[in-house]
Amino acid sequence: MQLAALDWTVLGTLCVLLAAAAAYAKSLTRSVSDFLAANRCAGRYLLTLADGMAGFGVVALVANFQKFYEAGFGAFWWGMILAPLGSLAALSGWVAYRYRETRALTMAEFFERRYSRKFRIYAGSLCYISGILNYGIFPMVTSNMLIHLLGFAETFPVAGMECPTRAAIMLVMLSIALVLTLSGGLITVMITDFIQSQVLFISLLVVAVTLVFRFTWPTVTEGLLSAPPGRSMIDPFDQEALHSFNLFFFCVIAFKIFYNYLGWQGGQGFFAAAKSPHEFRMSRILGEWRGAVLYLAFLFVPIGAYVFLHHPGFAADTQPVHAAIDAIGDAQIRSQMLVPAVLFHLLPAGVLGLFAAAMVFASISTDDTQLHSWGSILVQDVLMPLHGKPFSPGTHICALRWSVFGVAAFAFTWSMWFPLKDYVLMYMLATGTIYLGGSGAVIIGGLYWRRATTAGAWGAMSTGAVIGLAAVLAQGFWAQMTFLHQWMPECPFNGAQIAIFAYISSIVVFVGLSLLTCKEPFNLEQLLHRGEYADPSDRAAAPETDKEEAAVPGWQRRLGINRHFTRGDKAIYFLQMGWTSFWLIAFIIGSTIGLRVGISVTGWLGWWKFVLLISLAVGLITIVWFLIGGIRDYLELVRRLKGEIPDASDDGWVK
Repeated sequence: MQLAALDWTVLGTLCVLLAAAAAYAKSLTRSVSDFLAANRCAGRYLLTLADGMAGFGVVALVANFQKFYEAGFGAFWWGMILAPLGSLAALSGWVAYRYRETRALTMAEFFERRYSRKFRIYAGSLCYISGILNYGIFPMVTSNMLIHLLGFAETFPVAGMECPTRAAIMLVMLSIALVLTLSGGLITVMITDFIQSQVLFISLLVVAVTLVFRFTWPTVTEGLLSAPPGRSMIDPFDQEALHSFNLFFFCVIAFKIFYNYLGWQGGQGFFAAAKSPHEFRMSRILGEWRGAVLYLAFLFVPIGAYVFLHHPGFAADTQPVHAAIDAIGDAQIRSQMLVPAVLFHLLPAGVLGLFAAAMVFASISTDDTQLHSWGSILVQDVLMPLHGKPFSPGTHICALRWSVFGVAAFAFTWSMWFPLKDYVLMYMLATGTIYLGGSGAVIIGGLYWRRATTAGAWGAMSTGAVIGLAAVLAQGFWAQMTFLHQWMPECPFNGAQIAIFAYISSIVVFVGLSLLTCKEPFNLEQLLHRGEYADPSDRAAAPETDKEEAAVPGWQRRLGINRHFTRGDKAIYFLQMGWTSFWLIAFIIGSTIGLRVGISVTGWLGWWKFVLLISLAVGLITIVWFLIGGIRDYLELVRRLKGEIPDASDDGWVK
């Protein structure tokens, strides 16, 4: 099967729309602040959709396909413990609100304000190294996905030579992302990512509906029941044989929700782009809603693929899929490409084209955001502080563009060379630990603890970096280290185990050194521009009057609601609380019954059918809701950018 003319038409039309939006967005970029943070003019829906695309690119899609194909509905069940934690962090404004109050353009700029310039350079360097290593496999995973989704050959002839298709796809996709990023910085990235997010939302919903009509529920049941004992796809309490995506993995992710909140800088431009701290907080609340809907969509596609490959009624139809997968020599690539290969054979014309467009867009949106983030961090947090004085606006923009190009060149080279030996999610955990291992303690301590010191920050970052870098090298080159390979064929530690060890070690070092070296408490009010340090023109930062304080009931204040919440904001807040509480209560009741008396397979199947139906209904509502809000924010962004006078001094330099 090849893509039909309808598929190519859908793909081409959506690409033209994206190019037109990018061309218009370029004209709105007039300053360094525009390039880095859209001059802090972004609204909540635009932020949450654009930031969501940075986190839900092709790599995230493939990683979740791997997870759910391996663990089935059980992975969703244990993942339900994450929903209330993510919502609690978002609803409370944890880290996000205070970070936006600092008015820093990057996290390392905050590090300089809180700790020192030397530490900013050190942290920025670790963040950059961790980020580009983490991002380095993205083009490889994306190209493999598109090859098997679109039915391309592994090589193609050019002038009598066979050229790898993977390299050509990576070159094309990175080039498109480069053009978007270099043309208008975060403004172009944000506007195009908003468009791409809608395509992804719609395509996932259409694919899920297609699979629902493709398989009857009895067929799904029979396919899932074929899983061996200890690896159930239905009962989360019958998964003892799973060693990767088990309860321990989800406990580590739960800890990360608070410890690494805003820690990962892959979308750092969005962290500084909100038009106010409250708007940023609302974008994080909406992000939890958006993420929950996408998470449900990610679940049902690999479930459908599993049923197709394991139900005896499809044995004849699966032969081309098995042939395509068996032809892949690398075991990890085979694992990554199982679901895309199934979709290529299952989806009808038009739907396949829509899904292909979503994957292309997901790749571009992730690439342009990652290129912008890591390129900006190198210039803002390493090169500019080392330079010792601010760049001129022209030199600054030029440096940012060359830095972005360097990230793309590294990603292409790393994807062609690095041997990925672990699940995508585990690799991302390990490489992220180089920076995230210590940065969680440094960020939280810097924003909330007056006794946090520079010595503690240096110790925590160094501890996490050493553990994370050693883990990446060990996982990638274990087979080449003869003495280790003879002791054990594979690295005995996965990404989750490495991460939690680094987190705990860094916290201990940070707290210990800070207590030993703190001479006087730090002035947090000045850092956060509060009280006497507030900008007189900033209404949001001004202290509350007695009348404003009395206007918010005490019980709402205890929930984190303040004077900035409108009636609509409160409705969104309580809607998110209700949604999260429902899943939390279901998890508690289900886990209690499952552990004490057990739940039958029939009972579990009834529950998963309910989850399927409610997720499709909520997904449809969310698409319409966020589309309307995103269009409103886009128009507001354009109006504000056209009306703002560029400030050449707003370039991230700390005086």
